[in-house]
Amino acid sequence: MCVIVVTKDGVVVHAREVDDGCSDDGSGDDGSILFSSPPLFASFHHFLFESKVELLRNRVVQQPSLTNSVRWLQIQTSSDLDLHAQLKELIPEQQERLKKIKSEYGKVQLGNITVDMVLGGMRGMTGLLWETSLLDPDEGIRFRGLSIPECQKVLPAAKPGGEPLPEGLLWLLLTGKVPTKEQVDALSKELRSRATIPDHVYKTIDALPVTAHPMTQFTTGVMALQVQSEFSKAYEKGIHKSKYWEPTFEDSLSLIAQVPAVAAYVYRRIYKGGERIPVDDTLDYGGNFAHMLGFDGPEMQELMRLYVTIHSDHEGGNVSAHTGHLVSSALSDPYLSFAAALNGLAGPLHGLANQEVLLWIKSVVAECGENVTTDQLKDYIWKTLNSGKVVPGFGHGVLRKTDPRYMCQREFALKHLPNDPLFQLVSKLFDVVPPILTELGKVKNPWPNVDAHSGVLLNYYGLTEARYYTVLFGVSRAIGICSQLIWDRALGLPLERPKSVTMEWLENKCKK
Repeated sequence: MCVIVVTKDGVVVHAREVDDGCSDDGSGDDGSILFSSPPLFASFHHFLFESKVELLRNRVVQQPSLTNSVRWLQIQTSSDLDLHAQLKELIPEQQERLKKIKSEYGKVQLGNITVDMVLGGMRGMTGLLWETSLLDPDEGIRFRGLSIPECQKVLPAAKPGGEPLPEGLLWLLLTGKVPTKEQVDALSKELRSRATIPDHVYKTIDALPVTAHPMTQFTTGVMALQVQSEFSKAYEKGIHKSKYWEPTFEDSLSLIAQVPAVAAYVYRRIYKGGERIPVDDTLDYGGNFAHMLGFDGPEMQELMRLYVTIHSDHEGGNVSAHTGHLVSSALSDPYLSFAAALNGLAGPLHGLANQEVLLWIKSVVAECGENVTTDQLKDYIWKTLNSGKVVPGFGHGVLRKTDPRYMCQREFALKHLPNDPLFQLVSKLFDVVPPILTELGKVKNPWPNVDAHSGVLLNYYGLTEARYYTVLFGVSRAIGICSQLIWDRALGLPLERPKSVTMEWLENKCKK
């Protein structure tokens, strides 16, 4: 373990040795960098004297703090490439942490529930434990404390300066530590070894009409994978509940490994005559997904790495994440839980929105042309709103600013496709839509969300079938949802069972 301290300006201070097992709780009043072994300590001293502090600074990120100007960040330095072994060490610590929270703070009130919250889909209620990510209304998503720009800086990439590898985010979500490139490569290799799809899965999908929605075919394929569930087999044999997390881990890694191949088959079946493309043993998770879809361009592979990473998790209250957590709380295995999550993701108010955005943008082009003026665009937006519809891709249930996932996709487009007509149209929408929605007065967040941009990028590289886009979202969500399912079982989280009431109960309660 290596714990780093930097100032707000990124200045690295001196190092000293500590014993193995030291904590990263902010102790060390001398502002030291803590290393757990003499070789690491000596190596870092040499690093400083060689004036290469900037290289280390690039591997360290800062997190705003209301109380101090330093951030303690645990960087993975272990030579252990086995993710299961890492979790076996971490889980007992986190189990004790949860017990302490229960015993010391179990009666602490977190807020008041209002009738509006009950009637508004439980919006704003604090009622779920979700360790892997946290969504702030103003800052956006943080994965284990790291923002998207920070993840882009510190997570290993396929090439220098490239987009983060999804396997690195998986390691981060599960352990809370930034992995080394060697650990990410080892995880890539393990996922490839688990990616073989049984023939019955393809036959099950083939039993559906080829005209069935891609999400229907994808979810059916995931359900067909369920027969291999290690958790279900272990539960039938009588596994102790303290060990639930281990077969859940096995199922989750296999599921994460297999969903790109299932999703790619659905795409090839519907749009490319059904010819399957096998896994390439030289490629990483995101690169292989693009390859199996039939896109081997390096930029498309980079886009898929970015896409899978930023869509992977968005805390636990969204429909797909919450559904997976809810179904898993009944001790349903990861396959059943994730299939349920996919059915939630398929809804027009959730993952299907990325499909709707591109279709709407193309409708703008069809009516106004590619060189649409600002006035024409304003007229079309008002036409959409006055017809009782929404402008897809704008607004969010939690965020109160432009979605950071939108911004990183915008940066990708500015780098790789600045002159694309549809991207230029998206840029105009970024300027035109928020003032109109603000004028309308009914939208709390008039800014673009993640769905406002992804379709244009995919369309540019040739993946033009908007009806398929939610499947891409589903593949990404496997990483976040399955990571949390492992921790649900490790922490022994209980069956989810909130209390429901009737309108009569509410009326009587409020009268009192």
